[in-house]
Amino acid sequence: MPGKVIGKSLNLGYPGSVSRSADAIITSRLVDETDTEDIKFGEAVVLNSNNTYSKFDATGTAVAFAGVAVREVKQTTDYFTSQGSYKPGQPCDVIERGSVTVVCNAGTPTAGGDVYVRIAVNAAIPTGVVGGFEAAADGTNTVKLTGVKWKTGKIDPNKVAEITILSRNNP
Repeated sequence: MPGKVIGKSLNLGYPGSVSRSADAIITSRLVDETDTEDIKFGEAVVLNSNNTYSKFDATGTAVAFAGVAVREVKQTTDYFTSQGSYKPGQPCDVIERGSVTVVCNAGTPTAGGDVYVRIAVNAAIPTGVVGGFEAAADGTNTVKLTGVKWKTGKIDPNKVAEITILSRNNP
């Protein structure tokens, strides 16, 4: 069979790539100008009361979760470099509903399994990153996202896996 390679599996993509576009709802808002950290593609974000986005951090809650920063076409004056994040004050595209690739820092995703975001460091889980996605609960160190599930349960060597946001949390 031409085009088939037995025993090979391709990577699942890059964090922040919309993986199934038929049901994707993407909204653009500014990153809060007072933020000190960029929002990287594939990271969880929260919606602030001033209608801006910020990176999901230690103060994040399931209710505040707004979606995932995605790789949409960005306009820039520097066409020779690629930008892997949104800086404070820049427009940031966030998928609010649909499927997207993210890094799974801890645990093994299962199709339809719960998705967690880490809000506190735990020395027993050195791969855990505050604001990062995980496939296993870690007590009060993680927050379970409502209406977000692991899509296929597959994870590639770069720890990239696919999640689906089933319903908009903060439209």
